[in-house]
Amino acid sequence: MDFLSNHIEALIFCSPKPISDKELKDCLSEMFEAEVPLKDIEEAILALQDKYASDSYSFEPIQSGGGYQFLTKPAYQASIGILLKQQSKKRLSNSALETLSIIAYKQPVTKGDMEQIRGVNCDYSVQKLLEKELIEIKGKSETVGRPLLYGTSQNFIDYFGINSLSELPTLKDFEQKDNEIGESQE
Repeated sequence: MDFLSNHIEALIFCSPKPISDKELKDCLSEMFEAEVPLKDIEEAILALQDKYASDSYSFEPIQSGGGYQFLTKPAYQASIGILLKQQSKKRLSNSALETLSIIAYKQPVTKGDMEQIRGVNCDYSVQKLLEKELIEIKGKSETVGRPLLYGTSQNFIDYFGINSLSELPTLKDFEQKDNEIGESQE
């Protein structure tokens, strides 16, 4: 049973989303080239939950979202909240913001196009934006050399608190009316 528990533990741990009993069963059956009874999987999960119930672990396997996933225990909520708050404060540099603006408004756009608009090399900014997952590669251009095309990601929309790219401000939102002599500008 420990052997089965270890495999289930690994599958729950590496799954990017909650993994269902059926997904566990399918993976294990293919792995062992034999049908793994659902009852054995459920018993192994219960054994895992008992193992991680100990105070020596800060996380535990929880049934959530139609499957199982490892989640931190409520006792660690404060420290995790501090970490997330600190990470969210990491600001983008001016060059990264300029590059991101070009990508947001001109997407899909090549690095060459960005550099032409900014007048400087954008390699570092693009790399940082990719690392922060604010942009993603959308494909390759049909032009000579087939350079990569960049566009914003779902994280970009989440990061700036908008629902879609159509909510980005337009140029007319920034234009100021010319001040006529004798009129006060408000």
